[in-house]
Amino acid sequence: MIQPRKIIAAVDLSEFSPGIVRYSGWLALQLNAELILVNVVNQRDLDMVHRTMIGYESFSFTDYVEDQEKSRMAQVKDLIVTNCPEGVKCRSLLRTGVPYRELLETVKTEKAQLMVVGTKGRGNLADALVGSTARKLYRRSPIPLLTIPAAFAELP
Repeated sequence: MIQPRKIIAAVDLSEFSPGIVRYSGWLALQLNAELILVNVVNQRDLDMVHRTMIGYESFSFTDYVEDQEKSRMAQVKDLIVTNCPEGVKCRSLLRTGVPYRELLETVKTEKAQLMVVGTKGRGNLADALVGSTARKLYRRSPIPLLTIPAAFAELP
């Protein structure tokens, strides 16, 4: 078995993200692996904002996207500072597109050996056991996929 040297952790900035980062960071420390936190701006959300704001001259879509990117990168940086153990090489990437596709593309480009995702995220429907992005990754991931249950990710 190949020991992981790069671990990708999907962080959607939901309430579950700190737990995902803590566990992924601990795992990276145990395996002496680099941890790459990946956040994806959903293209569907950007398209909705763009369509909604057409006609409002005071609204700049370009500025909106830049603000989203800056805000997300700051939030991910805060997740690293507050949740990633010392000694772990940790960096972050921001992608835009369909979340599961962007995560799979990142696996390829980064040559990661393991991906960590939460079973639930931003689309936290009360009756859903597993989020739609996690479900799609289960079927398509070319590398081992470790899932962190929502209840575990909420632990302090």
